[in-house]
Amino acid sequence: MSDVVILDSTSQPIQYLCQKDKRLAKVIATVGPISYTPHTEDVYSFLVHEIIEQMLSVKAGAKIYGRLEDLCDGIITPEKVNALTDEQIKSIGTSSSKVSYIRSLTIAVETGELVFEDLAGMSDEMVIKKLTAIRGIGKWSAKMYLIFALNRQDILPTEDVAFLQSYEWLYKTKDRSEEAVKKKCKKWSPYSSIAARYLYQVLDMGLTKDEFHLSGVRGGLTK
Repeated sequence: MSDVVILDSTSQPIQYLCQKDKRLAKVIATVGPISYTPHTEDVYSFLVHEIIEQMLSVKAGAKIYGRLEDLCDGIITPEKVNALTDEQIKSIGTSSSKVSYIRSLTIAVETGELVFEDLAGMSDEMVIKKLTAIRGIGKWSAKMYLIFALNRQDILPTEDVAFLQSYEWLYKTKDRSEEAVKKKCKKWSPYSSIAARYLYQVLDMGLTKDEFHLSGVRGGLTK
């Protein structure tokens, strides 16, 4: 089982980010410590989830994924997915194209075209290249895998709508072009993934409903 990662004021990445970006420092102080467990053991089901969630809200994606879990008796594996018909998978509320994408992923795993253990030793760029070679897995899904499964620290998810929503709120901008985001967030490197995790958190907490103000730090980090 993966170890829980805890980020607080004693963590080097947090200290670095707070030093480099005063706006992000405000976010970190407001949110406080965060913890997470990388998806290192359920990597196949993680990618299935990402395929299902493409172009959907988190809530809708989770609901459909939950139905697939029910069809697979709680654990989604290549073997259990293979035992399902296309119609059964479509019955959970997903499209024919996504069924084909799940099939492509499953075939890649079963034939050895995709070996998850190998990905851990690859560079970020090679992981993206390997995953996006599979039909139905794009750069967004590959980056989500790098951040949440492999726990890579310097991934900037410029394709992710949730991230971009918080980014616009944080910097008070409507320019979400990849070039603009990369330029603005360059200072986060080599901890772009950690910064992204905090931007996901402020969205989950509903903080983006109110205008961002740099002054007046609410809360604070604790050791």
